[in-house]
Amino acid sequence: MIVTKKRILHAIRQGKVGGGETHVLDLVNALDKNLYESIILSFTEGPMVDKLKSDGFQTFVINTEKPFNVTVWNTVKKLITEQKIDLIHAHGTRANSNTFFSARTLQIPLIYTVHGWSFHPDQKPIVKFIRTFSERFLVNIANKTICVSQSNLNEGKSKFSMKNAVVIANGINRDKFNPEKNFEDIRVEFDIPDNVVLVGYIARITHQKSPLAFLHAINAIDYKENLKFLIVGDGDLKPAMLSLARELDLEKHIIFVDFRNDIPDILNAIDIFCLPSLWEGLPIALLEAMSMRKTIIASSIDGITDLIVHNENGILVNPNNINSIADAISLLRDNESLRKQLGLAAEDTVKEKFNIELMTGKIERIYQEF
Repeated sequence: MIVTKKRILHAIRQGKVGGGETHVLDLVNALDKNLYESIILSFTEGPMVDKLKSDGFQTFVINTEKPFNVTVWNTVKKLITEQKIDLIHAHGTRANSNTFFSARTLQIPLIYTVHGWSFHPDQKPIVKFIRTFSERFLVNIANKTICVSQSNLNEGKSKFSMKNAVVIANGINRDKFNPEKNFEDIRVEFDIPDNVVLVGYIARITHQKSPLAFLHAINAIDYKENLKFLIVGDGDLKPAMLSLARELDLEKHIIFVDFRNDIPDILNAIDIFCLPSLWEGLPIALLEAMSMRKTIIASSIDGITDLIVHNENGILVNPNNINSIADAISLLRDNESLRKQLGLAAEDTVKEKFNIELMTGKIERIYQEF
C-alpha cells in the first residue's frame, strides 16, 4: 500500500536563531519522513533559513516583521496553494497571525504552537490588553493549540478559553547535545585555562533576557580572578551591553562573541549556564544546557520552574535581582561537587521528560487528528 505523504507548512516568525526556530529545525528533522513532507515559511531571512535549506527542506521567505500584516496574506495564500499544503503548523504569534487567513479561506487545518505568549507582565497595560485580545483570537481560530509548558497553558486559561489546547513540552536532540561525545576545545580557542570557572550566557541579547542586570551581577561579585564569562549572541541590546561592560571595567573578565552554530561545543566548555530571563515559554537554550550536564542558574519564573527545581537540578534566582544572581555564581564557583551534582540531575531531567522522540510522537498524533 502506497501512503501519500502529507505536506505540512511550518511557519516561523524569523530566520534568526531563537528558541521557536530551533524547535522547528529539530521537529522537521525528527518527523517521520514516510508520512510527512515539511515545507518551511519564514517571515525574515537569516541563518536559520540557511540551515533549513542546507538540511534539504524547501524553505520560503515572505518578508514582514509585523503580526497581522494584511499586505502579505495573499502572497502567503498563493504559496500555500502552489505547494498543495495539507496542514499549517504556525509556530508563534507572528506566524499564526499571518497564516490564519489562508487556513480559513482554503479550509486547511491550522495548528498553533505557543512558544510563550506575546503578552507578559513587563508591558504597559494597553499593550498587554491588545496582545491578550490578539492571542484570544488566534487560539480561537486554530484547530488545535499546543503550549510548550504547563505554565503557558495555565496563563492562557486565566485569560480566555483554551478548550482545544494541549501541553507538549519542547524536546532536545540528545544525539546532538550529549556530554559523552567529543567536542571542539573552545577553551583553547579563547585561551581559557582549565582551572577557570567559565560561566556561559547564550541568548538573544534583548530586554527579555535581562542582559544589563547580568552585567551588574558580574560586577557585584567580589572575587572574579578565577571566573570568566562567555556571552554568546546578538540582539538590539548588544551595543548597550558592550558599552556597560566598558563602563564597569569588566572587559578583562568577559568574552563577547556573536551567535555561533557550534553551540554544543560552547556548552561543553562552560561550567555554569546562566539565564536570568524576565519571562519565558519553555526555553530550549536551557534544555540544551541541561542535556549537556551543565549547572544551571535561572530566573524563578513560569516556563523555567517547569524545568528547574531549586537546589535539586539547578539554582533559581529572583528575576532582575542583581545580588541573587551574583550570590548564586559565587556559590557555584566555590563548590565543584555541587556543580557536578546539579548538572547530573539536570541531564536526568531532560532524559526522562524533554527528549525529541517524546515531543515528536505527541505532535504526530496531533497531525493524525486532522
